[in-house]
Amino acid sequence: MEEPKFWDNTERSQEAMKELKNLKDTIEEYQDIKQQFDDIETLIEIGYDEEDSSMIAEIREELDQFIQKYEALRLRTLLDEEYDKANAILTLHAGAGGTESCDWASMLSRMYQRWADKKGFTVEILDFLEGEEAGIKSITMQINGENAYGYLKSERGVHRLVRISPFNAAGKRQTSFVSCDVMPDIEEDLDIEIKDEEVRIDVFRSSGAGGQKVNKTSSAIRITHLPTGIVVQCQNERSQYQNKDKAFQMLKAKLYLLKQQENLSKESGIRGEAKEINFGSQIRSYVLQPYTMVKDHRMNAEVANAGSVLEGNIDPFINAYLKWTHTAVKEE
Repeated sequence: MEEPKFWDNTERSQEAMKELKNLKDTIEEYQDIKQQFDDIETLIEIGYDEEDSSMIAEIREELDQFIQKYEALRLRTLLDEEYDKANAILTLHAGAGGTESCDWASMLSRMYQRWADKKGFTVEILDFLEGEEAGIKSITMQINGENAYGYLKSERGVHRLVRISPFNAAGKRQTSFVSCDVMPDIEEDLDIEIKDEEVRIDVFRSSGAGGQKVNKTSSAIRITHLPTGIVVQCQNERSQYQNKDKAFQMLKAKLYLLKQQENLSKESGIRGEAKEINFGSQIRSYVLQPYTMVKDHRMNAEVANAGSVLEGNIDPFINAYLKWTHTAVKEE
């Protein structure tokens, strides 16, 4: 930063400032928990010296807070893959279940946006398609924040909901499915060649919830990559050209990850295999009737308070996934 020409390149200088802040925050966090650990040791020594059992409750409370902070910092050290620090692009598609699944997609969209708010991350809606009667058919959002992709890659797969349907007059239990795809927002220009004859570009009118969040003009872009069948859409930017640039950036990132997955076994976990959005393919089940529980079928992680999870408290599953994947790598 002390170089004379450092500020000449605004983009580079902003990235350096961002990295500096993240490093300082991490060091400060480490120093805080180290100080808390030292304070706990002091309290224990005082308790022993004075034979004061009334201090046990205070020490227990301090120790619980320390463990929580320590675990959060330790888990961040597991985010060591190439694009873990990147922003995340998360897409939800309603599956089997009609209107019920569209409503479920809306609930999941809210859950992820609530999670992002709790983390201090920002959310941009890149693409949005409303359900015919209620909810969302599909939504693509970009979640901006350090390690956003590293955390949210755990969410890739099919999510299953079991509840009493508000759309069923008979009050019967209904099972719904939504697929979630997550990819990193790779900002650098990737060396991926896309020939004109390999893509079909469609322009259509933007559509958004209540006329908000997106620009309702014929500027939305859909790009279909014919050799792979990959489809990307963007309608968030103000002009057709900006939407086209963002969509091509997303397509390049998907093709890059696909290439990495094919060529390098170490990258195989960056994008899960596509599964049918139906019975038997879910990674996680959210049960609201006849009892409440959320269970991740990969790690057998469970949370009884389903309402809390739907309010964005998904960190127990993210943390369990990070531990599970790193344990699996060590065993291999």
